[in-house]
Amino acid sequence: MTIAESRETPLAAATPRVSGDTFAWIQQVPRAYWIVGALLLLMPAMASGFVLYQILGWAFILGMIALSLMFLGGYGGMVSLVQMSVAALAGYMVAILGTSGMQAISLGWPWWLYIPVAIVIAALFATLAGALAVRTEGIYTIMITLAIATAFFYFTRQNYTIFNGYSGFASVVPPPLFGVDWRQPIPFYYLSLACATAAYFAVVYVSRSPFGLALQGIRDNPRRMAALGFNVVAHRIAAYTFAGAIAAVAGILLVWQNAQISPGTAGIAAVIDILVIAIVGGLSRPIGPFIGALIYVIVRTFSPDILEGVGLPGERFKTLIGLVFLAVVFWSPDGVLGLWDRFRNRMRNRANPLLGSGGGT
Repeated sequence: MTIAESRETPLAAATPRVSGDTFAWIQQVPRAYWIVGALLLLMPAMASGFVLYQILGWAFILGMIALSLMFLGGYGGMVSLVQMSVAALAGYMVAILGTSGMQAISLGWPWWLYIPVAIVIAALFATLAGALAVRTEGIYTIMITLAIATAFFYFTRQNYTIFNGYSGFASVVPPPLFGVDWRQPIPFYYLSLACATAAYFAVVYVSRSPFGLALQGIRDNPRRMAALGFNVVAHRIAAYTFAGAIAAVAGILLVWQNAQISPGTAGIAAVIDILVIAIVGGLSRPIGPFIGALIYVIVRTFSPDILEGVGLPGERFKTLIGLVFLAVVFWSPDGVLGLWDRFRNRMRNRANPLLGSGGGT
């Protein structure tokens, strides 16, 4: 080997490794992610404005709120019913600190100030609710968070000085950044898609971080984790703060989509709907809440027409939603994700009978 060859060989050998390291993460992403991502990015070319704005945009928003509940319930073992209230508080803060049709109350702050302040205030509210709830378990956690959500609903309904009581705020629209009207179907679709994607990957990242792993250990055995030196209460409260920030972003998108907010946004029915969405989709994985939200929005949107088509009052759409919820929970406690796993295992066993009923290794 010549001197020139000896000098070129290390560089040539290093080049594939650098390229492989650079694109290794791309090869690890499942193919289904690329297919779904491409479909979502190309959806405006295939769907109408109604589907983009009222179906998918709404599903992304409700999915983010349910995702915050899934993070607490799935990774922390804490079922919180206050997430819709956190989202509504962020929406109220946007209306109060920004601009709205109620100029006597709204302060008219610039968007770059009132948006982060609204998220921080909502996250602090979630932290306070968590501090009250984390010392309980099971049904007691559900009841405490439900009591907080109920108190928030009645407070906003009866307070006219800050929250404008029953009427709430109207004409709450997003700022025209970059000359774009974000309430148009396509811009709002991409805005809600970007926020939902960021929230999804944030939950995935945190769940695999040391904090997320410790939180899952606390969910499984809090006494053992406390004996190992972990602060159980602090971890649980921090989980509420993180989940509250996700719900706050969704609340801002929700008030922008509806261009108004009122106490009914955080009503008891809306609070229960978020729980239904999370359970129907599945609490085991972050994608579950978005699946549940899409199912809920489709049923909520088209159920009045279905009921009227069979001679029933369209106002009873909650009955149809309840039947869907009961059917999914009856067949799979883990929601639609559980049904999909069972179907996939059955197909795998059919293709290879040697795997047995328990599936492959």
